[in-house]
Amino acid sequence: MKAVQITSYDGPDALSYDEVPTPEPKQGQISLDVEFAGANYVEALFAGGLVPAPLPWVPGIEVSGRVRALGEGVTGFTSGDQVAALTINDGGGYGQVAVTQAGLVAPLPAGMDPALAAVVPSNTTTALITLERIAHLAPGEHVLVHAAAGGLGSQFGQVARFLGADRVVGVVGSQEKRQAALDLGYDEVWLRAEIDNAKPNQFDVIADPVSGPGRRTSLGLLRLGGRLLAVGDAAQAGDQGISSNMLWFGGIGVLGFNLGTLSAADPNLVGSYLRRALNLVATGEITVHLTEQAPIQDAPRVLAALRGGTTLGKTVLVHETT
Repeated sequence: MKAVQITSYDGPDALSYDEVPTPEPKQGQISLDVEFAGANYVEALFAGGLVPAPLPWVPGIEVSGRVRALGEGVTGFTSGDQVAALTINDGGGYGQVAVTQAGLVAPLPAGMDPALAAVVPSNTTTALITLERIAHLAPGEHVLVHAAAGGLGSQFGQVARFLGADRVVGVVGSQEKRQAALDLGYDEVWLRAEIDNAKPNQFDVIADPVSGPGRRTSLGLLRLGGRLLAVGDAAQAGDQGISSNMLWFGGIGVLGFNLGTLSAADPNLVGSYLRRALNLVATGEITVHLTEQAPIQDAPRVLAALRGGTTLGKTVLVHETT
């Protein structure tokens, strides 16, 4: 099969499109003929070596396509079924064939555009799990979302509203992204520089996929009982030291979530949220803005744009048919 590979850590421009061995499913796995692969920021980090991966590596954490073959013990699927899947643990979405745990594969809702389905598994699923299961967001609570116009942030804002949040505020890095976030339905959108002057004790939940100094600043915006969700390090700022005494005296908490970690530990749980995410997007209750469909060979350009923070919405990479 053909696949986009990372063969060195020299960044997105060094990606190559090559013939590679076709993977086969092992026990409990499903192989997929991949039609569409969602492009994600983490794949740009893989290409630059900022997230370690064994080389050569075929990236790609979310896909849609058709069931190709079932590994031993897998039931409930038939060859040719149209599905979406998380390929987050073994990668492979940038290849024409990918393999993943059966629990991380979900049938497409009737009539759903498979290109759109390919950009749901990572971000929408993360937002659902994190806000509902990790933060236990309650109706009427107030939520702040960093990187509010990004692929993940856009889902946090909408899922918070879906779960009953009374006030949802976004944080962005530019005026252009402020308008994009307002269009997503945020009540207010702040520029990142405005956080330092924000009134304290406003929010019950803060979702932070960015990290950096803003993570510590965000703690001061939490009400008693508030929860800061550490869900990424897009700023590549490294570890942010947080005082346990500040948490103690403030009566607040910090909760971490990593989709890959939970997918490896409990794929069936993650898969149940993936199914919900697909249905919410298929029915229009949650919107994912698919702004570009590009051939898989354009992966270097797409990932460079993601790494540079210049994108809005989601891009899907389109595979050649096998």
